[in-house]
Amino acid sequence: MDRCLTTLCYLEKDDKYLMMHRISKKNDINKDKWIGVGGHFEEKESPEDCIKREIYEETGFDIPLDEIRYRAVVTFISDKGDYELMSLFTAKAPDAQPKECDEGELSWVPKSDMYKLNLWEGDKIFLKLLEESSDFFSLKLSYDKEDRLKEAVLNGKVLNFREVLNKIGG
Repeated sequence: MDRCLTTLCYLEKDDKYLMMHRISKKNDINKDKWIGVGGHFEEKESPEDCIKREIYEETGFDIPLDEIRYRAVVTFISDKGDYELMSLFTAKAPDAQPKECDEGELSWVPKSDMYKLNLWEGDKIFLKLLEESSDFFSLKLSYDKEDRLKEAVLNGKVLNFREVLNKIGG
């Protein structure tokens, strides 16, 4: 089983999220998807250390740690044998444009248009949870070998994820 620790942050400004269209890297599990900014832990990093570094590397924004909000832990499991534990954050973006990123194209996307993007089904669920509540949550997302979501468990309880996705048009 391939295991990894990662972070992801949705930077907010003017009712928009800074999104990365993953089109640059070869062999990218997120190829052609839209995601926030973030990445893999380096040795001896905490989730906060990792996301602060990743935000800076991918955007050029040096956001103070006390302005980055830890929102959730998301566990990804795949029938392909992948296992990922992701720390999910949000933060207010500075009033500046991000630098060019070699991992994809960065764009400010209105929150109202988020679900129209090519997102992972599970990402739609946690984006909805971020919108609806400020409470910290734990979300487990299980995918089949074709990368289709097959189960979602929110705070230890099975979630009717099809109902959630239907409500947001996903």
